[in-house]
Amino acid sequence: MSTTNAKRTDNGGSQDLDVIIVGAGFAGLYLLDRLRSMGMAVQVFEAGGGLGGVWYWNCYPGARVDSSGPIYQYSRDDLWRKWQFSELYPSWQELREYFRYVDEKLGLSRDIRFNRRVNEAEFDPARNRWIVRSNDGSVASARYFVLCTGFGSKPYVPDLPGLSDFAGERHHTALWPQQGLDMAGKRVGVVGTGASGVQVAQEAAGVAAHLTVFQRTPNLALPMRQTKLDDDTIRRMKEKYPEIYDRRTKTFAGFDYDFLAKSAFEVSDDERQAIFERLWEMGGFAPWLGTFNDIFVNEEANRAAYKFWRDKTRARINDPAVAEMLAPTEPIHPFGVKRPSLEQHFYEVFNRDNVSLVDLRTAPIERVTRSGIRTTAGEHDLDILVLATGFDAVTGGLTSIDIRGTQGETLREKWAKGVRAHLGMAVAGFPNLLFVYGPQSPNAFCNGPTCAEVQGDWVARLLDHLRQRNHTRIEATVAAEEAWRAQVLELADATLFPRADSWYLGANIPGKPREMLAFTGGLPAYLAKCRESAERGYEGFAIS
Repeated sequence: MSTTNAKRTDNGGSQDLDVIIVGAGFAGLYLLDRLRSMGMAVQVFEAGGGLGGVWYWNCYPGARVDSSGPIYQYSRDDLWRKWQFSELYPSWQELREYFRYVDEKLGLSRDIRFNRRVNEAEFDPARNRWIVRSNDGSVASARYFVLCTGFGSKPYVPDLPGLSDFAGERHHTALWPQQGLDMAGKRVGVVGTGASGVQVAQEAAGVAAHLTVFQRTPNLALPMRQTKLDDDTIRRMKEKYPEIYDRRTKTFAGFDYDFLAKSAFEVSDDERQAIFERLWEMGGFAPWLGTFNDIFVNEEANRAAYKFWRDKTRARINDPAVAEMLAPTEPIHPFGVKRPSLEQHFYEVFNRDNVSLVDLRTAPIERVTRSGIRTTAGEHDLDILVLATGFDAVTGGLTSIDIRGTQGETLREKWAKGVRAHLGMAVAGFPNLLFVYGPQSPNAFCNGPTCAEVQGDWVARLLDHLRQRNHTRIEATVAAEEAWRAQVLELADATLFPRADSWYLGANIPGKPREMLAFTGGLPAYLAKCRESAERGYEGFAIS
């Protein structure tokens, strides 16, 4: 693997690079390896103290990935053959071990600057380079600025009155203490029931003196079907890895399974029920992304899926009033249009004497007090307050950096009027800026490592194309980004996704434009659009 040494300038020790990548998760590490192998001078700037992106920050109790291990890793033969997870759905600890293994194999850390949070970046049109400033005082310049910040890198802390008054331990799940936090014998409150809220609640219930879960919207969580993996199981699984990795670019969400080639009502009632049962037993995202092909466009089909989920879930909850809060008779929103979490025993938690559920729809939070949380229905005394309140997703990691283009406005200012990002990777007025897993790409509807590799490959080929022709500048055209935006929104409007106030639409963040932030046409259709642009000389981009 060849590398080109970065060139030192004489203006205060700043560096001239070919490419600066922000973020050392799956996408950033993949691109670092690809671009280095092409002989480019590349560095990754990472805000955290270690590899893994979200898996550096996600270290709260119970944190684990919601995709199965075989598909949640790089597809390189020289990596997967000698690696094995011990569980089907790996924990954050094992994912950190995986990234250390990848680093040992590929020697990535030598070109990563840890604990370096990028604060601002400005394009210099005279030199066609980005000037990048970070929190450690460093200044670097690069021809290309590639953001791999992921869709969950800006934690959202709601503006709860009195939050700073709380006298106990208070942590957002994405900013959990790296040394851990002992919840044993404590009164624990969890605000939020997304993925991290579900996982923390499962862990806290068994050790806390009392657990109080504050729920606004019920999570339509699916059974994880976690299992330990022995050597024989892993050997048999690996026999299918080449087929799995080949298949994943051909499925809607980059997994090794896809929607069925039939709609919910072209089969009999008995067959439909049997299919729901089979997918339920498979677990994971199969009931969500391996089900009937009209589940997100046909309200009747979606309602059938919700009814099946509701009845399965309510059967696990002893108290009918609690069951109605967790799995309402009438759906608050269509099934699957907010990202479902995977759970192991979440619903059984509420059968315990030391667990309470607070419905914030009927008893909203009035304020956080020194000793806990006060709702309109009463006080809840707490020692530990867990904010499982999610992220300014998809765009937040990008707009939290002061990125200034050629028109005098920042990326945040441009996107305040609605996202425009051609192919979900580039923006007019911001030359030589690219991003992976960004808005208007498949992001939330694509397995992370799959997206990292296929988008990373496209970016690498693009940069090689420019280098071979001695081009030094590329940016999306206004017409192209407007057309792409229209297509993304039109695809979403044909589905049931806009029927929920989800982070898919930015609806969890006050003041954020409510619009679909992901390409909902599926990975194969997205890749076809990317190939089409490349084959036409990168149509939709101005190159010079």
